[in-house]
Amino acid sequence: MAEQVNHSYDASDIQVLEGLEPVRLRPGMYIGGTDEKAWHHLPIEILDNSIDEAVAGFAKNITVNLIDSKTIEITDDGRGIPVAEHPKFPGKSALEVILTTLHSGGKFNNNVYKTSGGLHGVGSSVVNALSSEMIVTIARDGYEWRQTFSRGKPTSQMTRCDATKKHGTKIRFTIDGEIFGDSAVFKPVKIYRMARSKAFLSRGVHVEWMCNPELLTEDMNIPVQTTFFYPNGVADFLDEKTRDKPRIMPKIFSGAVDFPDDSGRVEWALTFLTDENGAASDDGFFASYCNTIATIDGGTHESGFKSAITKGIKAYGEKVNNKSATTIISDDVFDSVAAIVSVFYKTPQFLGQTKEKLSNPEIARYTENALRDPWDIFLASDPKTANAILEFVINLANARIKTKQVKEIARKTPTKRIRMPAKLADCSKHGVDGTELFIVEGESAGGTAKQARDRATQAIMPLRGKVLNVVSNSDERFSANKELNELIDIIGAGTAKDWDESKLRYEKIIVMTDADVDGSHIASLLMAFFYQVMPQLIYGGHLYLSCPPLYKLTCGTESVYVDSDEDLEKLKETKYKNKKVEISRFKGLGEMMPNQLKETTMSPKTRRLIRVELPPRTDDGAEDTEKTRTIVSELMGKKPEFRFKFITEHAQFVKDLFV
Repeated sequence: MAEQVNHSYDASDIQVLEGLEPVRLRPGMYIGGTDEKAWHHLPIEILDNSIDEAVAGFAKNITVNLIDSKTIEITDDGRGIPVAEHPKFPGKSALEVILTTLHSGGKFNNNVYKTSGGLHGVGSSVVNALSSEMIVTIARDGYEWRQTFSRGKPTSQMTRCDATKKHGTKIRFTIDGEIFGDSAVFKPVKIYRMARSKAFLSRGVHVEWMCNPELLTEDMNIPVQTTFFYPNGVADFLDEKTRDKPRIMPKIFSGAVDFPDDSGRVEWALTFLTDENGAASDDGFFASYCNTIATIDGGTHESGFKSAITKGIKAYGEKVNNKSATTIISDDVFDSVAAIVSVFYKTPQFLGQTKEKLSNPEIARYTENALRDPWDIFLASDPKTANAILEFVINLANARIKTKQVKEIARKTPTKRIRMPAKLADCSKHGVDGTELFIVEGESAGGTAKQARDRATQAIMPLRGKVLNVVSNSDERFSANKELNELIDIIGAGTAKDWDESKLRYEKIIVMTDADVDGSHIASLLMAFFYQVMPQLIYGGHLYLSCPPLYKLTCGTESVYVDSDEDLEKLKETKYKNKKVEISRFKGLGEMMPNQLKETTMSPKTRRLIRVELPPRTDDGAEDTEKTRTIVSELMGKKPEFRFKFITEHAQFVKDLFV
């Protein structure tokens, strides 16, 4: 007799996670994962607190000391974290509350910090939760104070130590192997660059770098000890980075302007780089920050900055009556720029806890307005430099327009001048060899694929959901179907009746759909379309199916992609048995990050493809066998009884069913 299941559901079934248990249970929710990027984010959280003290005017000196491969110590001479008893938590110091409670800290109060790198109040406590040991030393109120923690919980009481006239905070922590794996180590070069970037973003602050010599090798090319100091902030750093490179501008364009209502400010530095022949340089870069946090995915401050610079150059071109300036777009201006934009704002809004993209819409307007006058004055005050910049950017615009025209001509068939659909993101390579057209399920997945692709060789065509079943619908409906007819034009070689392989625009046509039932259905509809309309594409070996993963498993520093539920269970019972594993299920291609889609599904170096094949042509030259035509007609046709018969007869042979 089957065991009876207790279906009761009451208050006793509700689990409450206390303190920092949620962080240890789901670290990815707080730091984006448990990989190398995640544990290198931990010292940033602590360093940001010291930088906030400096930006607020209370600290002038910060030290970043890499003690060993898993332990780091960060010290500042700011006010020191308060150590008195917290009024709402009797018996606990403010320090203990900050380090053991989510959403606590002084950054919710604008009287304490005008701007700060974190508004969630989770930074220090999250680091504590994910550290096997944390030692905190505070200098304030005439004494040193010390308390220790482990995995989010205090391991000692607050202790008053020697008297001192100093003030500040020192936090030493060791990353937890239980969370990140025993192989997790800090990379000195990453920590070094982190310390340097925080220094040039905090003008006038001394940031000292120290490292255990045993951790360094000659190829790292970084010192054991040095002090970063940039009195002019981003301008000093950009000058240091580009000093030995050819520049159009003898003087870097830099400055700082306050936002309206005392809400923040923007600082910037910009120059144009060339190669030795005066052409665009490959050494350009554009870095952006908000409250000293690197916004690697950009955001509204980047948009405002680019808009101001582009509009300023076009306005100058109009002023000097250069009509070619009207063709300039932002991509031309920033093709060979070295630039940094840094904003400080009271209430920043980021996409994601790790704050990689700034989303405040008003900051675009504030930043653009802040730069327009200084940039216009810069150009007007030095006509020689302004004319050189204008000519340089116009040349880039002309090169872009010419390349686009050549590409459009080269990729069109000689007998049929067509306009490619706007949603096609075409590749730039001339000729067919090595080119690929990805037919992607949905606009969201199409957007991710466009970011993940190799622009030179990979084109992206997103589709709107399920395509027409050409087998079970009339020729009239097919002729009226815009999307499928666009595919015929894009591929370029015609249909079965007028097929000309010499006009094929891509070497591979790759159907890229989600790893689920709907994705398989769409792939089946597309295969039926190609079989019915242009079977020569399949016979020529040009049609492929992509193989995106269904899951990502992360155990410590190792990540593995898995194709099916069956493979997932096998790994859980073998390789990862009794191990802490973080499992992410991809609901669709649009849910994946561009780098994940590239690594697993698009890059020829790491992806897997399935080539779609047909039985060999018959000896008399027929396009395919009667058996193949019959199977396709029955499985994709209007009569469901044929599909039912096929399924019942072949179900016993099914080994893998993607759901």
